[in-house]
Amino acid sequence: MNESALLATVLSLASAAGYALAAVGQSRLAAQGGGGIGRLLTRPLWWWAVGLNAAGALMHVAALHYGPLTLVQPLGALTLVAALPLSAYYARRRVTRREWRGAAWTLAGLTGLIAVTGPAAPGDALSLSEALAIAAATALLLAFLVRAGAHSARGGGLGHATASGVASGVASALTQTVTASLARELPGGPLAWWQTTLLAVLVATFAVGGLLLSQAAYRGGLAAPLAVVNLANPAAAAVIGVALLGESFHGGPLGWLIAAASGGVAARGVLMLTGATPADLPAPLPTELPTPEPAVRVTV
Repeated sequence: MNESALLATVLSLASAAGYALAAVGQSRLAAQGGGGIGRLLTRPLWWWAVGLNAAGALMHVAALHYGPLTLVQPLGALTLVAALPLSAYYARRRVTRREWRGAAWTLAGLTGLIAVTGPAAPGDALSLSEALAIAAATALLLAFLVRAGAHSARGGGLGHATASGVASGVASALTQTVTASLARELPGGPLAWWQTTLLAVLVATFAVGGLLLSQAAYRGGLAAPLAVVNLANPAAAAVIGVALLGESFHGGPLGWLIAAASGGVAARGVLMLTGATPADLPAPLPTELPTPEPAVRVTV
């Protein structure tokens, strides 16, 4: 392994650790009744999670600078593996076998999807009209997912998690257009300053929206929502790449078949993680002794 690949590996592992710690922090806030955005802004743990997410994103971008996508993306999927034991540690319990099996299936499916998905060619990016159309369509999709989740007691967390992953994936696609414009690499030339600013605002909106949606998703636990976020993010980016940027899966028909099979494997993993309900998990250790009931005095 050369120095660049080694540096990309270290940065990818650090990025996965940052994302994992942020997810655990968000799930702890959700378990404590994190409340609305106003209350979250007053919680130090929330700002730790925001900072860790930002650090994870910066290290992921840096890793892609030094290493190929085929190396960086699978290592980024280790976020789920790192988050499970961290969450169990703070909950003072052990990770169950079902959770490990679900994580393994999800990672196998995600790795398979990444393996057959190729990055866009240099200079490939969305045009302004395409970016605005995707932003509008995504806003409608997010509203539908949130509304559907609100009417489903069991699937609400996964609906919010799907919306979070989609928002983050679209933010990444729009970021590609912003950076390509700033670097003067867009096929039609750089955008006007106000157009670039508009897209930057949309990137920030979807990025913050994805963070808040993931916070809502973690009210139902950590493992399954985190797995769905990790699946929906690259899936949204892949749809945009295939539909608008001329990308395709490697290997032709075989690549599409591998992608379909990998999606099924990942879905099985998510279902296994979803089935690991609190009733199936070991009870956490008590933090304090119960108060004894007062004795009943019998008067004769």
